[in-house]
Amino acid sequence: MIAATSIEVPHSSQVAMTVLDVAACILAKSGEMTAMKLQKLAYYAQCWSLVWDEAPLFDAEIQAWANGPVIPQLYEAHRGCFKVRPGSIAGDPERLTKDQRATVDEVLRFYGGRSAQWLSDLTHLEAPWRDARARSGAADGQACQEPITHAQMHEYYAGLGSKAGRTP
Repeated sequence: MIAATSIEVPHSSQVAMTVLDVAACILAKSGEMTAMKLQKLAYYAQCWSLVWDEAPLFDAEIQAWANGPVIPQLYEAHRGCFKVRPGSIAGDPERLTKDQRATVDEVLRFYGGRSAQWLSDLTHLEAPWRDARARSGAADGQACQEPITHAQMHEYYAGLGSKAGRTP
């Protein structure tokens, strides 16, 4: 019998772009935003891509930091910046396929009007971030680099997904 925790969603061989490409797409579509909001939108794009498209958008690791999920590779691209604007992240939004852009569009439609703090608070209520933090033994506000796996994201968000459409 295979344990549920050993099942992984398809990984790097199917990923054609980087988190920087996804971030550049988000910024091109939404304009300037805080770095924290960009992190959360990239996280949700990855989560819903795993559910709707059954494949990750990017291969970068997501970690359960104190303020919610963070993608360290993206963090390095905007480190020291409070706000990021289109063109400030060295990614190419044209690398996303039509289906991948549709996933980003749906994520932006649902989450894009929310504040960075609202998005961070939401991630703190959801199992993938909470479970990763618990696994690491990190206390509230404590630094943590525990990965949030594709399997965790897929399992949780698939349970939230609408059967009638692509709505988060």
